Parts: sequence; C-alpha cells; structure tokens
Amino acid sequence: MTLQTEIEAMGGATRIAVLRERGYSVHAIRGALARGELSRPRNGWVALPGLDPELRFAVAHGVVLSCVSLARRKGLWVSRIPDRPHVAARSRGSHVRALAHVHWSDPLVRRPPGAFVDSLANTLGYVAHCLPREEALAVWESALNKRMIDLQSLQLLPLRRRERELLAECRPYSDSGLETLFKTRLRWLRVAVRAQTWLFGHRVDFLIGDRLVVQIDGAQHGGPQKLKDYSHDAALGLRGYRVVRFGYVQVVHHWPVVQETILEALAQGWHLAGAGSSGEITEGARNYGRKSELLP
Repeated sequence: MTLQTEIEAMGGATRIAVLRERGYSVHAIRGALARGELSRPRNGWVALPGLDPELRFAVAHGVVLSCVSLARRKGLWVSRIPDRPHVAARSRGSHVRALAHVHWSDPLVRRPPGAFVDSLANTLGYVAHCLPREEALAVWESALNKRMIDLQSLQLLPLRRRERELLAECRPYSDSGLETLFKTRLRWLRVAVRAQTWLFGHRVDFLIGDRLVVQIDGAQHGGPQKLKDYSHDAALGLRGYRVVRFGYVQVVHHWPVVQETILEALAQGWHLAGAGSSGEITEGARNYGRKSELLP
C-alpha cells in the first residue's frame, strides 16, 4: 500500500504520528509534501490535495464534522443547508477558533483518537438538540427509513431526555422528511391519519379518514414516476377517493396554506366513506374533530 492509498483509507487525512507508527519515514512524508502529493492542513497532520473542503475545515480547526453538516453529507433529509459548518469539539477543554456552529456536549459514542468525522449516532444526538423538534424528527426518521440505523440500536444508547422523547416519536416509514413534517404538524387533529397505506396496488403517502388521500411530492418529482402517480390518482378518483397533492415548497415554506386546504377538505367531508361530491357539508363532517382519532 502506498502512502497516498494509506491516507485515503483513513478518510483522506491523518496525523503524521499515525503514519510514522505504520512504518512511513519522515523522509517519505516530506518528499510527498514537496511533490504536492500531500498537503499540510494543520501542524502534525497531512491530507490528500483533493480532500473535501468540509473535511479539510474540520481537520484544519481540530474539530469533528457532525450534526446537520454530516447528516446532509450522509444523504439524510435536511430541510436547510447550514450557513456555516456544524462541528463538535474534541473535548470540553478544546479551544476552537473557527467560523462554525460548535457543539460542546459529550458524544453518545466515544470517538477514536484523530477522528474528524463523527459517527451517525453522535450526529443524530446533536441534531436532536440543534434543530427544531419536527426537523430533527425528519432527520432521525430519514436515517431509520434508509436503514442506516435501527430503533433497537438507538434505544441501547445513553440517550438524554430530548433524544429519548424524539426516539419515542420516530416511525421508520416516512419516505422523506416532507412526510415527517406533514404528519407531525397535523398531530393536533383528532382524525385518523395513516402513513404509507396500500390502495389498489400502490402505496399512498397518507390516508386521512376513509377517503382523503394526500400525496407529498419531493423536489425531484417528475418523469415516468409523475405519470404513474397521476394514473394512480385517476384510479383512486374513480373508486371514490379524493386525492390532494402538495410539493416541497408548499410543505416547507407555505404550511398555513397546506393546513387550510386539509381543514377545508375535512369540513366538506372528503375523508368520509360515502361522502358525496355535491359539496354539501354532512353532519358527520361537522363533527370530524370529535369522533375520530389520530393514529401514529
């Protein structure tokens, strides 16, 4: 294994002391630096020239990339791109001088010496305390849905109160953070809301009551999938279901409009089996907030 491949296997950067322990001479390291094959982001460290800027930032400032910055890199659902890196201090006694959001609390899982990228468990722990509750829940459910971690593993960690409360709300069935936001924001309704329900051979995002189907389209929704979804919408309509679709911008940036639409649909009885299409508000629709129960 060459010096470069050794460093690549360690994430693209490492301490010089680690390389010396693995048998690489000071002469070999200095030669790689002189030839531009390595760079020196921090005293005592070397890195590959193409190291990602966020990772280089963590190495250069002696911190660990974590929280929403790392969640986004891992492909988890994050509603906003942070305006500065989110990092964790290596220890409470560290002196961090960086334009970053620094987390100082102890990690859930101990880090190996020299780590500059956090574990997923620690990332979720910081997310729980950093983001608003519904956004943190979206990140946690995204990790569960992608099977990067499971509920049992999380339950065995030394969770703090906020993390335990978040775990109690987690359901690993949301396909995207948009679905998590939608169901979380409607929990105050006393209406049955079922996520990821199969209807006539296809899965729908939400079934409210008996007949109101809500589909949440992500930012990339389009192409063949869009045509397939519209065909299923038509099939549902022919069978007496009412289908409402919302997109990313509506759920994230115009929630009051989304909520008002759902409330008007409930008031008109769209969620009730056998509801007519005349627009007349039935007695059952008037009482939708008293007779139904919200399901998790």
